[in-house]
Amino acid sequence: MSPTAHETTSPVTAQELPALPDNLKGKKVVLVNHSDTLGGAAVVTFRLLQALIQAGVDARMVVYAKTSREDHVDDVGTRFLRGVSFIAERLMILPAVGFNYSKVFKVSTGSFALNIHHHPWVKEADIVCLNWINQGLLGMRGIRKLHKLGKKIVWTQHDMWAMTGICHHAYECENYLKECGNCPFLSNGYSNDLSHRIWKKKRKLYTEVPIKFVTVSSWLEKLARKSSLLHDQDVRTIYNAFPVDQFYVTPPHTLPKYETPGKKNLILFGAARLDDPIKGLDYTIDALNHIFDNNPEVALNTCVFFFGSIKNPKALDRLRFSHRNLGLITDFKTLRYLYSISKVVISTSLYEILQGTLIEGQAGGALPVTFGIDGRADVVEHLKTGYIARYKDPKDIAAGIMWALKSDITRESLHEAVRDKFASTAIAEQYIELFSEMMDGDDKNKTNEK
Repeated sequence: MSPTAHETTSPVTAQELPALPDNLKGKKVVLVNHSDTLGGAAVVTFRLLQALIQAGVDARMVVYAKTSREDHVDDVGTRFLRGVSFIAERLMILPAVGFNYSKVFKVSTGSFALNIHHHPWVKEADIVCLNWINQGLLGMRGIRKLHKLGKKIVWTQHDMWAMTGICHHAYECENYLKECGNCPFLSNGYSNDLSHRIWKKKRKLYTEVPIKFVTVSSWLEKLARKSSLLHDQDVRTIYNAFPVDQFYVTPPHTLPKYETPGKKNLILFGAARLDDPIKGLDYTIDALNHIFDNNPEVALNTCVFFFGSIKNPKALDRLRFSHRNLGLITDFKTLRYLYSISKVVISTSLYEILQGTLIEGQAGGALPVTFGIDGRADVVEHLKTGYIARYKDPKDIAAGIMWALKSDITRESLHEAVRDKFASTAIAEQYIELFSEMMDGDDKNKTNEK
């Protein structure tokens, strides 16, 4: 999902939901995430909370920073203690990265964190489902304390942090396949550097504390299974939940300010920050310019909308294609409308764990054109539900755009394709199955003890 948009809760009828397993009745589940609405992990975890509650699970959510008014969400600790834990970890990391502020949030140590086990909801919980827990919320000591309290632990991975020493994304580095060390993020990386020391703590934790690991894409699961930390752990993929049924493929009305007179086709490109290098904006610009130069009749009938923040006001200056920069979109209804009137949604990011804009685009009937070396391959089936271009090849992105503009794949079929895989009800069912499996295992252990 776009990190900037907020959707309403989708109603779920009782007929759509299976009965709650007997061994989950009366059990309490707590989801843990850094925030409830700020950031991609927060949005999808909040959606999961709502879906679980609608499915009959007694679920709540504990966060570092609460921004919603949801009664089932609560923050932990005082504002002062939250600030101390956050600042202490960053101060520890800053000299390690050579006071390079561009790297200070690319790594985490989990060394300074709040004690969530004191929260009454956590004390009462049977199952604790961890999500994105960094930047002062929870560390390895805290996970141990949860285990000592007898909590069943699920850890949903939204990045690579659980399988590396300290980084959230390893990029081209493969040290995590062995045991980390010589970390490229550190100014003085060596064999027993900070990344290796934290790696050893994680290895010890995983050996002593049973955890069910969930990845949000099959690509991330493959990385986990290759990693030195998680290769022998219980790892499975459950996708993020999306409010697919809140999207429509035919707009019920028009919004005049988004009309493009004389332009038959609309293309969308969205990101939290458009010119973040990882989003690969230049590949999209090069692809569109290629179409402009070689297929002027197509360019004449097509407009591109960009949405998201942008640091460099000149980032789009060299794009010759007709386009508009819409800036940040914080209204879900507007975003939903834009997808419903678009023919194509583009992503040329260098990597994505599981890209929300592509899923949302398909839910609204727009064809994705993207690279597919990562979690995006879970979203797009080449030439059936979109186009997967050769990595870092603008000409192939251009070919994909041309294919999509001419495609007769129905918008309804695209909507149904993502509904089957990513709808909140389907994802909640998979988590319920996992929770039931964990409680069932507990019941068997008690029987064996007798």
